[in-house]
Amino acid sequence: LGLITQEVVDLMQRYGFPGMAVLQFAFDNDADDKFLPHNFHRNLVAYSGTHDNDTVHGWYRSDLSTQDAQQVAQARRFCRDYLAVSTGNEHDLHWRFIRALAMSVADSVVFPLQDVLGLGTEARMNVPGEATGNWSWRFEPGALTEVVAETLRRITVNCGRGRSAETRATEPGSMES
Repeated sequence: LGLITQEVVDLMQRYGFPGMAVLQFAFDNDADDKFLPHNFHRNLVAYSGTHDNDTVHGWYRSDLSTQDAQQVAQARRFCRDYLAVSTGNEHDLHWRFIRALAMSVADSVVFPLQDVLGLGTEARMNVPGEATGNWSWRFEPGALTEVVAETLRRITVNCGRGRSAETRATEPGSMES
């Protein structure tokens, strides 16, 4: 997170440190955006969002008040088109984010539990610069239902995410084998 200078990129490459991509940052109507999963590289940790972002549903439903209405509408349209979500069917947008990341070549993907559960802004973890109200969301026992667990399991297995990066790297067809 933060400003990535050429010096930082050089250091990351020299020592093999992974990069970072946050899918919520990708929807600016540019198919070449480095945060879109089809543009990922292997040495990357990809996130649906971070502790400093709203949840997927919170982000999508927010007014994004720092942008004008036209920019917001275009970003939402690009997001829906990219993830093949029809207008009015955004209820499973979180699963589309998770699936898109799981299908990417990124070595590691991270899904905040709030996104796995499909929660909204009420479950946001942190608002940078706000002194109060942060880090108060708590997982409720029973929230991780069998349906949610099975959906995540199927995505994990179907996208080959149940294996370690080392195992994937030695499999036939891997660029490293």
